[in-house]
Amino acid sequence: MDQILNDLKALVVPAAKNLIFALLVLVIGFKVINIVSKKFKKRKQLEGVDASAVGFIISFLTIALKVAVIVTVVAIMGVPMSSIVALIASAGVAIGLAVQGALSNFVGGIMLLLFRPFKVGDFIESQSVSGTVKEISVIYTSLLTPDNKFITIPNGTLTNSIITNYSTEKDRRLDMNVTVSYDVDIDKVKEILLSTIKDYNGILNDPAPAAIVSEYGVNGINYVLRFWCKNDDYWTIKFDLNERIRNALKENGMEIPVNKLDIKISKD
Repeated sequence: MDQILNDLKALVVPAAKNLIFALLVLVIGFKVINIVSKKFKKRKQLEGVDASAVGFIISFLTIALKVAVIVTVVAIMGVPMSSIVALIASAGVAIGLAVQGALSNFVGGIMLLLFRPFKVGDFIESQSVSGTVKEISVIYTSLLTPDNKFITIPNGTLTNSIITNYSTEKDRRLDMNVTVSYDVDIDKVKEILLSTIKDYNGILNDPAPAAIVSEYGVNGINYVLRFWCKNDDYWTIKFDLNERIRNALKENGMEIPVNKLDIKISKD
């Protein structure tokens, strides 16, 4: 019995030591990697580097270092590296099928950095969502919506989708649509619309603003007040002019028509 206990002790104690040491290496290694990656982002040497590339590189290095730590932990526990390599090789097909989505996203991230349809800080729209690009990582691109929702989109999905980038150009055209009754003189309506943006701060004079008739609608004539403004001022001007145009038309006795339904009741 003593011999059996001694044999068990000789077998269990080294294994327990290796397990404890391996766990310490795993925990400490992951924490050190997270701390280093956070400090690396704040280094002054990276101030001139594109933020999109920095996020991708840091994400890639973090994953690579964590994989290295895991391999080291397995080696500490006494598993022969030849056995690990043989296991990975034999399970290569299964692993490839399991991570094909991740590999597609990884390649997609590289494509995004190479072709640069957008960068960190741009406001984009894709996959029925829109927001400001916060980070382009190895697998996902993160967006922050105007109402402060955090959205992640797989890089592979982005590279195979239509992307609208609202931040590429510094100027943007704004079309204000309004409907006015058929009874009102067209030239008068156009004059009032143009007067609402005369000397308006933020509206560009070149190209010149224009008020045009877009189509004849069911309830009235549809007009478009078209002008250019700075990209950063787009939404502020749009919301402000919605009120200005409504008030200007009302002051001149012009009502914006609405859908009406006439009901005729007959008594038989």
